[in-house]
Order: sequence, then C-alpha cells, then structure tokens
Amino acid sequence: MRVEAVELHRVAMPLVRPFETSFGRQTARDVLLVRVRTTVGDGWGECVAMADPVYSSEYVDGCEAVIRHYLAPALLAAGEVAAEGIAALFAFVVGNRMAKAAVETAVLDAQTRAAGVSFGEYFGADREFVDCGVSVGIAPAVEELLAEVAGYVDEGYRRIKLKIKPGWDLEPVRAVRELIGDTLLQVDANTAYTRADIEHLGLLDEFGLLLIEQPFVEEDILTHIALAEAIETPVCLDESVVSAELAFDVIGRGATSIVNIKAGRVGGYLEAARIHDVCAELGVPVWCGGMLETGIGRAANVALAAMENFTLPGDTSASNRYFAEDLTEPFVLVDGRLAVPTGPGSGVEVRADLLRAWASRPPLELT
Repeated sequence: MRVEAVELHRVAMPLVRPFETSFGRQTARDVLLVRVRTTVGDGWGECVAMADPVYSSEYVDGCEAVIRHYLAPALLAAGEVAAEGIAALFAFVVGNRMAKAAVETAVLDAQTRAAGVSFGEYFGADREFVDCGVSVGIAPAVEELLAEVAGYVDEGYRRIKLKIKPGWDLEPVRAVRELIGDTLLQVDANTAYTRADIEHLGLLDEFGLLLIEQPFVEEDILTHIALAEAIETPVCLDESVVSAELAFDVIGRGATSIVNIKAGRVGGYLEAARIHDVCAELGVPVWCGGMLETGIGRAANVALAAMENFTLPGDTSASNRYFAEDLTEPFVLVDGRLAVPTGPGSGVEVRADLLRAWASRPPLELT
C-alpha cells in the first residue's frame, strides 16, 4: 500500500484522578495521535510520550516534530510500504522510538484492517481474554492509598502495582499487603533508587512481592545485577529494555528475571513481539506495561498481551481506570479480565465526536 497523507491530532484527556510516580504528577494526558490515509484504508496509532521529558528523553512536542519533519516525509516518499518495513525505513533517525512506534502502529492498523486480520491474529495471540492488573500512583497518605487499592480489588483486578520512591516504600507496601492478603502485589520504582539503597530494598522481601520493577536508572545494568543477587524478590527491567538484543543481553547477565514490555518504549509492536519471542526462548516471563493509553493504544496492548509468554497480569487496565470517557468504545473489566478485540486491525473505532470536542488544536495534515 501507499501512504497518501499523515494526520497528527492533539487531544487533551483529563484523568479521573491524579497519577503520581517518582518522576512527577499527572492530572491529564496530552495525547498525540497519528492517522495514516493509505490506498487501502486508514489506520490509527497513539504516541505514549508524556508532555515533558521527565520519564524519557521523548516528549509530545518532540515526537510531533520528529514525525512531522522526518518520519512522515520518509513514509510519504517511500512508495509501497508495509508495517514490516517501517523500522528499516526509519532507521536513519536515531532513537525516538515512541514517535516511530506511533507511526508504525498506524500503518499496521491500516494494513491489517484491509486484510481483515485482527491485531491478535497478526501477533499470533492464543487467548480471548487477558488478566489485568492496575498501577496505583503515590498517594498523599497511606489511608488514601488503601481506599484506592480497596476499590480496585473490589472491581476485580488480579494484580496490584504500587509506585514507590525513597520515603514511600516499606510503610505503604506493608499496609497494602495486609489489606489485600494473597492478591498479587508488585512495586515499581521508576529508577528512583541508587546502589546505596540495595540493603534497604532487600527489606521488601518480607512482603512476598511478584517483582520489583526498574529500581535504578536505565543504563545501570551492573547495579540491577547486584540487587538481583542480594534479594529474593525478582527484579524486573522496564526502561532498560529497548530492543530484543538488549533483552537477550540483560537476561544473560542476570540483571532481570522478568521483563516489562511497552511497545511505545521499544519502537513498536513488531519489536515488542520480537522481545516476547526472545524472552520465551530464554524462559523469562513477560508482561505488558501501560502508559495511560486511550482505547487506541489500549486495544493494541491487549492484543499483544494475549501472546503466549505474557504470563503475568499487565497494566492493561479498563478504560475507566484513567478516563471518564474513552476515545473508542470503552474497555470494561469482567472478572478481572479484558476481552481481546476481534475486529480487523486494532478492532476499535475512534469516536469522531470526542476527537473534535477534545482537540487542543486543529489536526495537522502532511501530504
């Protein structure tokens, strides 16, 4: 197929409650959406970058600039394209994986819709439903945290993930473990700790955690190895794993025994599937991370999470975890699970009324 136009949409999406991590507090999402118009039909992709470069070096304005000035021109000039060739087409741009993932996903959506194939079928997924966990941000007080967690347990989520940071770890984790009993519990540090904290992090062992996620900065593989050797809780890498090659490397070095896969972080769903395959070959379980996606990104995440080696509940929460209304038909939790979309492509439809109502500026069309 040929791509005839690329549309860039910006949408302001308020969150139903603030979401706080070790690197900041969000009350809304500034969403960048990519729509490709091709000779076989349209496709949509969602950029997962945050408004500011505090989680990664990428941010929404930067991603839009990269797509506008580099990726879209290359795509429009390429002639016949397929999703499988997008990574090579964009290889001249260093990094910028979140921007690349948004465009590749839009192309994949158009391609699979035209073929009448769902994302789940394309990925080789083998499940109709995926188990869901929920990510719980840092709260103003333990009492407020417990009230929020209790609500998610009542809704049926099968795993609780707590954001932690120095000064907000042992007390909230202990309180939540006492509240939820044997329900799966894990923690996410978002790189907030240093080598000096290894002994302190070992104190988390008493809570029977499923894993501790990315306690140290992305590049510090040696300290993750040291932590994995020092504690009983499994160490999971997130931000450190940006490719299948990196996954192979850090697993082989003993830095991680579980991998969190976020398609936006690794450059797209095709690379995410490659990481899944590498981990499966090495006997390392994976789970699907989330970046507060709208239904557009959530649909693709749920399809990815239905692949065989996604054996742990992911951050594929229901739409109402983050948004009062979603840009697509809502994803609704049933018995702690979400249904994998079965329609062509992502299997969801963008709501044009909300796209217009929540637009923060007119769409930008590139031809």
